[in-house]
Amino acid sequence: MLVNIAPSILNADFSNLELVLKQLETGGAKYLHLDIMDGHFVPNLTFGPPVVKSLRAKTNLIFDVHLMVEKPESLIEPFIEAGADMITIHWESTRHPHRLLQKIKDSGKKAGIALNPATLPENLEYLLDLIDLILIMSVNPGFGGQSFINNQLTKIRKVKSMVCKAPQEILLGVDGGINLQTAPLVIEAGANFLVTGSFLFKGDVIKNLKDLIEVCQKS
Repeated sequence: MLVNIAPSILNADFSNLELVLKQLETGGAKYLHLDIMDGHFVPNLTFGPPVVKSLRAKTNLIFDVHLMVEKPESLIEPFIEAGADMITIHWESTRHPHRLLQKIKDSGKKAGIALNPATLPENLEYLLDLIDLILIMSVNPGFGGQSFINNQLTKIRKVKSMVCKAPQEILLGVDGGINLQTAPLVIEAGANFLVTGSFLFKGDVIKNLKDLIEVCQKS
């Protein structure tokens, strides 16, 4: 099974993001996970479309924009214009997830939906035909560096059974606490899209990324 690694720059050195992009490219990354936080849906604040637009001009990495925000409907178009390739909304952040996923798809971009640790996977049943990525949060969203919540392995297995019944290919992602120890566990449970940040940016970014890719290839 091909496993995709999506480095999150949440814990990167924001004073030199161009260097960070080059390190990720050298390490073998194909995706860039961009955590957008508004200080309301989650207790943290990150960056907006202007930063994404500036990064877009520096790399060909696939931009995976993760909207951890209230009222995501107001930010979909600005991030598409900034260069997003895929936009993931949270099921918990909107009353109309179907409408927003359709809006993303109609724009020609890939659409993802994220589930917080306590959110039931059954909520996705009538959305599957619009989804390109399901992102299981294995930590409570809002901060990097949290420990993996082990009971999310059960959720990953449940979602995997749902994904297998969908008519289109759906990436099954996991976000939070991914490292050399937890990556094999989530892959065994069915995940094939791993978001990782804190692990990568402790020490040698290139080496850490290559080590993680190697572990995923062996799992």
